[in-house]
Amino acid sequence: MEWEQDLIQHQIEHHEVYGRYIDDIFMTTNKTMDDINIELEKAKHKDINIKIEPTISKSVHYLDVTITNENGQLRTYMFHKPTAEPYILPYKSDHPRHMHRNIVYAALLRAARICSHVNDFNSACIRIDLSLLLNGYPAHFITQQFNRFFHLNDALHILQQINEQVYSRLHHNLLYQPTLREKKFQAMMEDPIKTPLVLQPKIWNKEIMYPRYLFDTSLTVSFRQEFTNWWRTYYAFSGSPLEQIKVRLIPITGRTLETFFIHKKPPRAMLTKMEPRS
Repeated sequence: MEWEQDLIQHQIEHHEVYGRYIDDIFMTTNKTMDDINIELEKAKHKDINIKIEPTISKSVHYLDVTITNENGQLRTYMFHKPTAEPYILPYKSDHPRHMHRNIVYAALLRAARICSHVNDFNSACIRIDLSLLLNGYPAHFITQQFNRFFHLNDALHILQQINEQVYSRLHHNLLYQPTLREKKFQAMMEDPIKTPLVLQPKIWNKEIMYPRYLFDTSLTVSFRQEFTNWWRTYYAFSGSPLEQIKVRLIPITGRTLETFFIHKKPPRAMLTKMEPRS
C-alpha cells in the first residue's frame, strides 16, 4: 500500500526484513529504538487512518509464530494463545476418514514449516499428539499418520532419534515448497495458452462421473470399496460401453450443531424493502 512504500524502501536499503499480513507487520532492525520510531512516525503521517502500535523486543509474537533474535540469528517456533483450547475435529465425528488423516498431516506440516530448530519441532509434535488423544484419536491411528508424514517427506530418522541435520533438510524443503496456488500460478505463467490467466469455462470430462452420497460413519465406512466392486462387476466390466468411465464418489457430510445454531444472513429477497401497494 502507498503509506508503507517508504518504510519498505528503508528496510531494503538497510538489508532488513519487512512483512505485512493484513494489519500485522513484522520488521527487523539494528537501529536504535528512537531511530526506528522516527521511521514509523513518518509512515503514520502518510495516512490519517493508519495507527501503528509498535512492540519492539528481542522476541515477538507474529500471527502464530514466535520469532526470537539469538545472537543475530532468527529462531522461529509455534505460538499458541494462552486462551486457545486444543480442539480439533473429533475422531468420532461423522466425517470421511481422509479428513482426519489430513488434519494430522496438516498439523505436522505447519509445525515443520514454522519451527526452525528440531527441539521446538519435537515439542510441537508432542502437543499435536496430546491434542489428538484429547479429541478421541486412537493411538495406533496417530502413530500411523505420523509415520506417513515422515515417510512421505523422507525423514523417518527423526522418529527414531532427534537429528538436527535431517530436520534442517526437512524444514528447508517444506518451508520453500510451493503451495497449490503457487503451482497453479506458475503453470499459468509457463503456458498461458493451455492455462490462461483469464477464467474460462471448464471443459467437462464425460469420462468421469462424480456421484454424491450422504456420508454416515455407521453405514458408509466401506461404501466406496463396495460401490467400486459393484460398479466394475455390473457396469464397467470388460467389453461394456462404460468400461472406460471412471467414478469418483463425493461424500456429503450431515449438518452439524454449528450449522443449526448459527444465524445466517437472510436471503436478499427477504431484505429487500417492499413498498406498500396503493
